[in-house]
This record gives sequence, structure tokens and C-alpha cells, in this order.
Amino acid sequence: ISEELRRAQEEWEAVEEIQSGLGGTAAGAAPPISFNEALQYFQTADLSECRKKVQATVRRQGLAALLHFLFGPPRLQPQLQGERELALAMAQCGLDDNERVHMRILQTIYKKLTRSRLGCPRYGAHWEELGFQGADPGTDLRGTGMLGLMQMLYFVMDSQTLPLAQEIFRLSQHETQAPAITLVLLQNFPFCIMSVNITRIVIQALREECLSRECNRRQQVIAVLNDLYAAAFLRLYRVWKWQHKTVADSGFLLKELELSTKKKPKQLLKSLEAYVNRNPAAAGLQQPSPPSASGGGSRAAEEIDFTGVCDLQVELEGEARLI
Repeated sequence: ISEELRRAQEEWEAVEEIQSGLGGTAAGAAPPISFNEALQYFQTADLSECRKKVQATVRRQGLAALLHFLFGPPRLQPQLQGERELALAMAQCGLDDNERVHMRILQTIYKKLTRSRLGCPRYGAHWEELGFQGADPGTDLRGTGMLGLMQMLYFVMDSQTLPLAQEIFRLSQHETQAPAITLVLLQNFPFCIMSVNITRIVIQALREECLSRECNRRQQVIAVLNDLYAAAFLRLYRVWKWQHKTVADSGFLLKELELSTKKKPKQLLKSLEAYVNRNPAAAGLQQPSPPSASGGGSRAAEEIDFTGVCDLQVELEGEARLI
């Protein structure tokens, strides 16, 4: 019986693999791609057109420029500016169906989040299930470009952050019931859209030079961006889970997260380090302190102005928003 089941399973998987190629490029048979391999591709790829659009730092004028010069964070060291430019160039690079590496990145993210060994069509409702806005993930990447997918790839391919990524993805897919309340609170949220929003926040923090001190200390830029992305996602997850947040709270939470990312990046990174090292203070994703009185739940719901991520402009300092 076991032999018959094994053969049936192999036949079914073969059928699924064939079907995965329908409706667009699926690259189902392509092996998963590591973050380092994908990064090496971008390091050697022709990104000249993307680099032309890069604005490395936020433009300041008048008093704001003077205050930033006198009291602002240190400038990024010259030897790191090329890496910063590469990260921002990736953020200007759109998803290209004709680039095999792009498709492998997309497929790897799908397989890791769904724990599937099979590929999937390039377009389809399955991307909405992962938390994109529609059948084409590429439309959600305007503003973060391939850097948005690269940070997702890092999240699911790093052995230390993969459990966290899968835990967050599970929360995004399910509903919970608050104690002593008969109404069911749906805590699901669009995972990939949330991820893209966090990447946008990290990009803005980089351009405002909020991360220069940490980058200079570690002599890295992209690694700092990835760690801060994971740390911000960890912070959001803790608040969302333990304070029973819903999509109605997302706008306010993203504003808070943007402020924390820019003002206290070192604190966020230490929290991630504690989680990764299974520090007792971080084990179990402990409940965070309640939000300040200025950000109550009802007010959060009133202040939200939802918009598509594709409408967000990286070069503008604005509110963090979610669809």
C-alpha cells in the first residue's frame, strides 16, 4: 500500500508541476535562490538606469539643513556609499518577467511561506493569499522595487529569521478570539503588503541618515537594512499579536513603527538580537508595553487613510500607510 501511495504522490506532484507553469512564468522547477546569490546578481547586473533615479539622502534646505548638519547623525563613510547606492538602485528596479533571478526570488518566497515544494504561476489569486493586493506582485513593488522582494527573501532564507517569518505569516492568515468577548477579532493582515511597507520605512530611514552610525560601526549597509527590517517586523508582530490589533489599527501602528525605526534603530536591533539568541527577555515573543494614551484604538481607526503601496513615494517623507 505504501508503494502505491508513493507512486500516486509522485504522479500527482508531476501533474502539479506541469500545472504550475500555466498562466505565466512560474519557474517551478528552478531551485530556491539564496539571498547571497541574488545579491551577487544585483552587484553585477546593469542597474545604470535605476541608479540615475537614486537620491541617496533627503534634501533639506534652510534651517532644517543647518540643524541637521550641526546636530544630526553622522554621515555615511565614503567606502559605504557605493553599497548604499546599490540598495537604493534595487529599490528603483522593477520586477522583470524576463529576468530568471527575479522569478526565482519570487518563487522562493512563495515556497518558503507556503512550505510547498512546488512552484506556482506567475499571475494568480495565490499571490493575494500571500498578502499582495492582486494577482501580480509586481504592481505592489513601486516604491520599494526589488529591494522589497530581496528583504522578504532574506527574511525567509536566513535560518535565524525563518521561524519568525513563518510565525508572522501564520498570524496574518488566521483569526483569534479575544477573551471574554463574544465577537471574533480577525487579526489577519496582508503579509506581503505589510512587508513592503516596512521596507519603505527602512529605505526612508537610510535616506534620512538615521542608520549611518550603525552602518559605520558595522561597516555594512545592506546587512543593517535587513536586520532593521526583521527587527521592525518583530516589533510589529509583538504589538499586533498581544494587543489584539486588526487591519483597522495598521495605519497608526505603521506610523509608530516608522518613528521607532528612525529614532531608535539601535533599540530595535537589540530586540532582534535578543530574539535570535533566545534571550529570556525575548523568548516567547513577550507582550510589549501598552501604547501611549495619544494612540488609542478608536483614534487609530479614525486616523487611518488607506492607500496602495504602489502610490507611496520613497523620496517623500510621509505617513506610513497600508491598503
